Amino acid sequence: MHSGSSERFEAGEWIAKLSVFTLLFMGILELTVGKVTGSLGLVADGVNSLLDSLVSLIVWVGLHYSRRRPDARFHFGYHKVETLSAFMVAISMIAIGCYVIILSYLTFLNPGVISFPSLALATVLIAGFISLYRAFQMRSVAKRYSLLSIRTDANNSIKDASASFVVFAGVLGATFGIRGLDAVGGMIIGFFILGVAYVAIKESSLILLDACESPEMTSVLSGVLRTVPGVREIGSIRLRPSGPYLTGIISVIVDGDETIADAEKIRRQIIEILPSVVEPIGEVTVIFRPTT
Repeated sequence: MHSGSSERFEAGEWIAKLSVFTLLFMGILELTVGKVTGSLGLVADGVNSLLDSLVSLIVWVGLHYSRRRPDARFHFGYHKVETLSAFMVAISMIAIGCYVIILSYLTFLNPGVISFPSLALATVLIAGFISLYRAFQMRSVAKRYSLLSIRTDANNSIKDASASFVVFAGVLGATFGIRGLDAVGGMIIGFFILGVAYVAIKESSLILLDACESPEMTSVLSGVLRTVPGVREIGSIRLRPSGPYLTGIISVIVDGDETIADAEKIRRQIIEILPSVVEPIGEVTVIFRPTT
């Protein structure tokens, strides 16, 4: 197993935990200011932040369980819990997107008057920049550790920032008499959320179904493994994603007179080579077949 397994999931858990509490704070703040100022856009953004805190909570729980070791029931460990949590996040985003679209449409039909616009503008602007900063943090962790659920949550954070800036434009427009502008922007954000959710559902579903679409990597790996002393040919390379890792079975063809000690030496060399081509790599089984 990859040596950075614990560090990988600890980093993901930390950023997801931070996201939960940040979103809760932002949501409560936006709801309070939205009620005081009468800005429906700000209220919608506050509810959106509270719902997104649940999304981050799902990611947090998923990553926590991903760190559990294999046991009598789950022989290959819990790494796919991370991918399952990404799928659940995407489903949650569909509900959030539909809510934003409906609320924005109702707001468009009945726009209200905003009191204390400066307070509303300052609040939503702060929320937007916090969401943007949080998105960059998450993307950095997701890219470094190949965590799909964190990457999905990062895309959700970008959506949060976009929504806040759209609400800012709407409140600003309402201040100058263009009341329906925030509602139109809200509907645009709602459809953007649905688009992000579709991509996340597609990607996580393929991983859960063991899809591994990387013929270039397989071809390079096959060429590298042929250079290992004792390997005559590569029978097959079958890889599948398990959370952030790639695991699988490699079949190699060797001379029929190779001893068990020789085979073990070849296996060790193959395992040592794998991380240079496949990263991050998990548990890989090497099967030997004699030449005929």
